[in-house]
Amino acid sequence: MDMKIRNVWNQLKILRSLKARIFIIVFLIGIIPSVIMRYGILTSYEDRAVSLRTSDVQRQLNIIADHLIAYSYLTDASSEVISAELEQLSNLYDGRVIIINSNLKVIKDTYGISEGKTVISEEVVKCMKDGAGSSDFKDEYDYIEFITPILEKVPVEEAAGGEKPAGDGKGKEKDVVRGVMLTSVSTDSIIATMDILSRKALIMEIMMLFVIFGIALVLAKMLVKPFERVTKAISEVKEGFTDEPVSVPDYLETEHIVDAFNELLSRMKVLDTSRQEFVSNVSHELKTPITSVKVLADSLLAQENVPAELYREFMVDIAEEIDREDKIINDLLSMVKMDKKVASLNISVVDINALTEIILKRLRPIARKRDIELVFESNRAVTAEVDEVKMTLILTNLVENAIKYNKEQGAVKVVLDADHQFFTLNIVDTGIGIPQDSLEHIYERFYRVDKSHSREIGGTGLGLAITRSAVLLHRGSIKVSSVEGEGTTFTVKIPLSYVVV
Repeated sequence: MDMKIRNVWNQLKILRSLKARIFIIVFLIGIIPSVIMRYGILTSYEDRAVSLRTSDVQRQLNIIADHLIAYSYLTDASSEVISAELEQLSNLYDGRVIIINSNLKVIKDTYGISEGKTVISEEVVKCMKDGAGSSDFKDEYDYIEFITPILEKVPVEEAAGGEKPAGDGKGKEKDVVRGVMLTSVSTDSIIATMDILSRKALIMEIMMLFVIFGIALVLAKMLVKPFERVTKAISEVKEGFTDEPVSVPDYLETEHIVDAFNELLSRMKVLDTSRQEFVSNVSHELKTPITSVKVLADSLLAQENVPAELYREFMVDIAEEIDREDKIINDLLSMVKMDKKVASLNISVVDINALTEIILKRLRPIARKRDIELVFESNRAVTAEVDEVKMTLILTNLVENAIKYNKEQGAVKVVLDADHQFFTLNIVDTGIGIPQDSLEHIYERFYRVDKSHSREIGGTGLGLAITRSAVLLHRGSIKVSSVEGEGTTFTVKIPLSYVVV
């Protein structure tokens, strides 16, 4: 059962192919008009043939009706001339003619079945009354039925029953219904001709089907070929990055795909370079504290009766190296947590003013070491639904960076404001600034603007990437503006109320 389902699924996957869809569309576009044309031609022929047959038979019936009156056939059905005409008409069209007199009696039936019988038919009675004939194509029975009045022209006075008509009716005549001809003629010959035409049309349709099949197959292959070249080019790239960009200029669509891929490839190259550099830097950063700790520990072990002051000095150095290692590890862990697609927020109502004050209080000792002024300005009290831990991470990273990459005796100002929907944090520093060509890369993982300076101050290239991820988790935004040598401003905008999507 599972194998059958799998086979059906594999067959359905073919329909997802662009080549298959193009083939089907072209094939249908080609075959549907031919089918419609065949149906239209046959229908048009049938309508035309039936119309001509109806007109021809009706004309002959009108002539026979006149002959019936001329030979007084309704009162004396012995005329061989009329009988011959009726039989000839019946044989010619493979039909049947019934003559009905004014008393609704059948006086002649070319089939010889109903002679002498009384006909009570709504159509016959109506024709006898108003003298209106009719014809009806019974396509389900393959025959045409005619109801033809037998009219005699008589003087108006006679038609009025001997009464003198109003006005001057002298010399005028009127048609009086003396009987009815009920006629049915076969359309087998028309049907036979249609069958022949249908077979010929079907043969032509089959020939067209093969032609259209071939055209659809060729077109589908031609139209999809550029995409196959794109796929091949991308597959070749999978073996390793190449300096040569992919180029498939056949269609505008393939150009767009290739341009997007080349852009992605370029970014992947940058990212791969950054990753390699990051691994090298992290390896160095992790190894350096461990090496320092080992050297300090070996120095203490090699000495006997180490003075307390020297011992304390060595332990302080060991503690600093451990803190340095801890910083690197914490950044790596934070990055891993932000990478999780299931990353969740522990939302609570937080006093943003109080939280900012606590964070700045924690960072003031670092600022004082570099003689940097740390200022907090709040335009209003702000309370918001945020994850307090991640909000702390956002503020800490941004303010700490503003301190680390600042000038001596510089300043860092944090400005808090809010409207009815968002609260905004502006972190403004008077630091070294960020080059314009680096602004679009600063949120990339492993990217560092000033690699040598970052290493000196302990930067790992992860802080801003982690910060941006935390902001986006809050459905917020982060923007940066910077002028080299003058300073940088980060603007964080986060909704006051967290909405679960």
